[in-house]
Amino acid sequence: MAGVRYVASPNFDERPAGEPVDLLVIHAISLPPGKFGGTGIEELFTNRLDPTAHPYYQTLAGVRVSAHFLIRRDGELIQFVSCHERAWHAGVSIWQGRQRCNDFSIGVELEGTDDLPFADAQYMVLSSLSRDLARRFPITGYVGHSDIAPGRKTDPGPHFDWHRFRALIASSGAPSR
Repeated sequence: MAGVRYVASPNFDERPAGEPVDLLVIHAISLPPGKFGGTGIEELFTNRLDPTAHPYYQTLAGVRVSAHFLIRRDGELIQFVSCHERAWHAGVSIWQGRQRCNDFSIGVELEGTDDLPFADAQYMVLSSLSRDLARRFPITGYVGHSDIAPGRKTDPGPHFDWHRFRALIASSGAPSR
């Protein structure tokens, strides 16, 4: 995709053969928590996060996670894992009776928290990315991490405007489920 910065993450593996990629999972992350614009997220997804750089980072020592994409507050789009590979973003998860959502989903992280609204630029980039992905994959659902891991995860949180996002997707002709 044009305008995407690529940062390779080692935290991925092969998807199961024959498994259609038909779900987009929206997450939210900030590192350190509540801080935006730093290098913490990229360092986490590339296994370079220094656990001594911030007290919170000690809780992430040894964690191996990634996402396919990150959308920064200013709309910058970063890709960490090919959409044809399985990124490690969902963890223990289930959607419509299907477990292991990493097997059949694309993970998109928004730089943000449960406590603040997301930026206009993030909605615009997310809707554009979603349209592009729906042209390439049989995407039939857009969900939050909290939808596939209820009780364990809360992101993208109460300030994510699902109505706005779904309206942007619907106006593009992409599936809006």
